[in-house]
Amino acid sequence: MHSRASSDPAGAAIAIFDLDGTLTRRDTLLPYLLGFVGARPARWGSVVGVGLALLAYVAGRLDRDACKERIIVSCLRGAERRELDAYTSRFVDKLLKRGMHSQAIAVLETHRSRGAHLVLLSASPDLYVREIAARLKFDECICTELRWDSQRLAGSFASRNRRAEEKSVVVQAIRGRLPGRIAAYANSSSDLPHLELTDNPLLVNGSSGARQSALARGIACALWR
Repeated sequence: MHSRASSDPAGAAIAIFDLDGTLTRRDTLLPYLLGFVGARPARWGSVVGVGLALLAYVAGRLDRDACKERIIVSCLRGAERRELDAYTSRFVDKLLKRGMHSQAIAVLETHRSRGAHLVLLSASPDLYVREIAARLKFDECICTELRWDSQRLAGSFASRNRRAEEKSVVVQAIRGRLPGRIAAYANSSSDLPHLELTDNPLLVNGSSGARQSALARGIACALWR
């Protein structure tokens, strides 16, 4: 099947990038949570809440979104904004130095040089995704938003979890308000529906199953290092 990504993606007016496994070498949420909790013995008891959430998910009593929300709440609830901001700055420093795919950054810079509107679209939480987007000079950042209780984090979702079908909703909204061809990059089989809505989709660093599904849909695949 002919791939839509064969036309020049660098010439797209809009470029949408996933974060975890696409721009970054691995997922970011668990390292973020473990780094915060691990340095604060008073929060070590949160692992009980994490374990209970995972058990409930495995048993089918929680869906994926609810499990993720409970884990974030267990680890971070009540943390002060300034404490999280300082930790986030250090976390993003390390991530940008050692945790990015160099080819991903090169593609991002190519789109920037061609004048594309750059969008970071991630299911990871705004606590650090917005900082990453700002450091990498994205024009727009759409991610999972968390609730605050004044200056302390509540941790529950203030938006939908920006994954799977929710990313398709976001892409459709972007197409409705911005003209031009869209290039998109993501790494998971759950990303295929939103990739399929774009003009130049590319599955990067996908599993064998994800690659097979992508190719069946006419979506090209690549390995970024």
